[in-house]
Amino acid sequence: MVDMVPTVEDYATLLHCPRIQVDKAYSRAVSVLTFVKKLMKITGMSEQWVTTWIKQKGENKCIPWKSLGDPILAHPDTRKKVDVFTLNIYVLIIFPKALGYVDEAVIDLFDQLDRRVTPVPVILAETFRSLSACQRTGEGRFIGCAQLLLAWFHRHFWKVDKVSYLVFSKNYSLLKELVSTLRRDDITEERWMAILQNLQYEDVEWKAHWMVPDEILYRCRNFNWVPLLGI
Repeated sequence: MVDMVPTVEDYATLLHCPRIQVDKAYSRAVSVLTFVKKLMKITGMSEQWVTTWIKQKGENKCIPWKSLGDPILAHPDTRKKVDVFTLNIYVLIIFPKALGYVDEAVIDLFDQLDRRVTPVPVILAETFRSLSACQRTGEGRFIGCAQLLLAWFHRHFWKVDKVSYLVFSKNYSLLKELVSTLRRDDITEERWMAILQNLQYEDVEWKAHWMVPDEILYRCRNFNWVPLLGI
C-alpha cells in the first residue's frame, strides 16, 4: 500500500478529493444500514419499491440499472434526483462491475460519500483486480473506470504525447483538459505495445511533486496521508 501512495495521490487529484481531512474520524459506524435501507435513503423511494427491484447475482445483491430511471424522472425532491443520477454515473463509468446492474458494493460506497469517505482506494482496487484477471488469463475485457486509467496513463507515460510537464493548482482540472483536447486516434494496438515494451525510466513520471501540507494527521514510514483501508 505504501508503494501505491503516489498513484493514490494522483487519482485523488483527478477526482478533486480533499488531501487534508482535519474533521475526519476513522471509526466504524455503530449501526450499519441494510442494503434495502441504503437504497431507500439514496433514492427516496419506498421499501416496497426497493424490495421489488432487488435481485441476487451470485453472492451479491443488486438492483437493475434501468430501475433508477423512475426516481430521476418522477421524484419530487430535486436533491434525490441528482443523487440517483450521480449513482448512475458511478455505476456506468466508475464501477461498471455488473453490467446492467447496480452492485451492492457500489451502493455501500456511495452511501459513505456524504461522510467524505474517498472512493480512490476502491477505484484502484477494482482497477488492479480487473487488470490482474486479464493478465492471468491472457485475455478478457477490462472492467473498471477506463477513463480515469487513461487520464493517469497520459499524465505519466508522457512519451506518448511528448509533454514533460504537469500543472498543479487549485483551479486546474486534468479531466477537463483531457475532455477538451483532441486525442490521436491513429495509435494502433501494436503501436501501444511497442511504446510500453520500449519505455525507458526517463520516459515515465512516477510521482507528482506535491506541496508539503501544514498538518500531517497520519503517516506510514516516509509517506504522508496513506489511506487506512477497510475502516
